[in-house]
Amino acid sequence: MKETPQQYTARIVSNVANQSPLKVQADTPRKIERLIKGAAPAKLRKRPVPDKWSVGEILAHLADVEIAVGWRVRLILGAPGTPVQAFDQDAWVEAGHYAKRNPHSSLAQMRALREANLALYKSLTPEQWKHHGMHAERGQETVEHITRMVAGHDMNHLRQIEEILRKKKTAK
Repeated sequence: MKETPQQYTARIVSNVANQSPLKVQADTPRKIERLIKGAAPAKLRKRPVPDKWSVGEILAHLADVEIAVGWRVRLILGAPGTPVQAFDQDAWVEAGHYAKRNPHSSLAQMRALREANLALYKSLTPEQWKHHGMHAERGQETVEHITRMVAGHDMNHLRQIEEILRKKKTAK
């Protein structure tokens, strides 16, 4: 059973609990780098099961999410209350040829985009953190909430990467 947008939001935000969303986001690329260090690109491209993403696909997804989130936040800052379009992440996996991307290049892209977005977040005024957009599926979301969602999303995918790589080590 697919979760509702509200269930997804609650699950993702719960991953962050009392942690600093910006610290989680700043730490994520380094954590991923440690997890995949020494792994061959072919190993990172192998799906754990046919309907679940590979580590490489997760990394490509994280890079593209950073583009989408950066764009959304900039839209909101420029026009508070603006509509924010949702996207079909599985369609992006196929259309963006995530399975063919170099996982290490995806991580480098994600890191560069993340650094740019973090620099923007650190420059915001208290008022700008409260600016919101109207997400097509989840409703009103402030910049503050979006950064918490991104941090929770990071933690969700870090756990997936750890699990995939742990299974591969024990399967040897």
